[in-house]
Amino acid sequence: MWSSCHPKSDADLQECAELGKSLNRLSQPTILTLLARSEAPLHGYVIVQQAAQSPMFGGKKPDATGIYRALKRMEEAELVTSVWDTPEEGSAKRLFTLTDKGRNCLRRWIDALACYELTLEELRSDAADALGIELPETPMCSH
Repeated sequence: MWSSCHPKSDADLQECAELGKSLNRLSQPTILTLLARSEAPLHGYVIVQQAAQSPMFGGKKPDATGIYRALKRMEEAELVTSVWDTPEEGSAKRLFTLTDKGRNCLRRWIDALACYELTLEELRSDAADALGIELPETPMCSH
């Protein structure tokens, strides 16, 4: 469903292409949140599926390669750990778990996201001022 937060057609997207871009830096807090909520380690595939339902992706399946790259970077930074799940049948899959360092990182994200929100609202105000218009009401964004 289209909302004022997302372009509703290809023509709208071409008019301002960046509107259609995801904020891929926000994949990290999305993944950390999913792992923090889970009582058990999660397969990468499950993370991709659950991420689609998060506010970050709004029902659209994220690029799985991007999620796996983020998981790899997060493991290198010791925010998550992984082990191989090797079932008797089927292919081996990695199971990811949040570390204490990852929990601390997610806590910092909570504050950073609040700062981003304030910065974005200031940018909206500056942009409206630059156009000489009243600041439009904040839209209700549906995903």
